[in-house]
Amino acid sequence: MGRRRKEYTREYKEAAVKLYTDGDKTLQEVADELGMHPENIRRWLKESKEGEAKGIKVFPGHGNPRDEELHRLRKEVADLRETNEILKKAMAIFAEK
Repeated sequence: MGRRRKEYTREYKEAAVKLYTDGDKTLQEVADELGMHPENIRRWLKESKEGEAKGIKVFPGHGNPRDEELHRLRKEVADLRETNEILKKAMAIFAEK
């Protein structure tokens, strides 16, 4: 069985990133101090930098900003496909006449 993922609050993630960026400790030292895997902090640091660069809210709660955009894009693709099917049916009807 795999280990259960622990949910961290936005404030905790921001504090962990700040502890690493503002301090003189290595990523491993900060992770050991917080009792977590260094990859968590590395991922949060990357998300924080990407969010600041794009001007979007960092650590929105569940998931990350890319998940929201992916959901929006998938919905848009589904809508466009539906519109395309309607137009194909309309073309077929007008072609018969």
